[in-house]
Amino acid sequence: MKNAAPLSILIGFLGFLLDRGQKFYQIDILGWRGGERINVTGFFDYVLVWNKGVSFGLLDSTNPIIKYFLIGLALLIIIVWWFKTTDMLTKIGLALCVGGAISNIIDRFLYGAVADFFHFYLGQYSFYIFNLADVLISLGVALLLLEMLIPKKLNRDNLNKDKI
Repeated sequence: MKNAAPLSILIGFLGFLLDRGQKFYQIDILGWRGGERINVTGFFDYVLVWNKGVSFGLLDSTNPIIKYFLIGLALLIIIVWWFKTTDMLTKIGLALCVGGAISNIIDRFLYGAVADFFHFYLGQYSFYIFNLADVLISLGVALLLLEMLIPKKLNRDNLNKDKI
């Protein structure tokens, strides 16, 4: 699709702005520093927890240089993939991943860790605490998986070559 690149950039950028705005409001306007908690329901709290790991707290105690290298490498691979693909869902999925990743990277430079806010739990079982950038990344991955499941149009030229 001809408009896939601008549309995907716009979607990724809007997601990025939404995450940055929510973090700016909570941390810079309201002054949250960590540990604040608002009980919303019996299974969801709005909190501020600082995540020093990479994804889902992985590599929490890893050397920061290694962490930043791995994050940068993953981001570079995603950007190269975005430039190479022509599939609309893939471009949008990758742009969402980039928007979320860049926002979380900004957290690391501004605060030394990623700000996570959404905590779902069931009784004593606690699910991961995450932020809007993580939602963008997860949605982006879901779109990439969906794109893989959608059958591609048959390339008639390749079919005709096989008949010769």
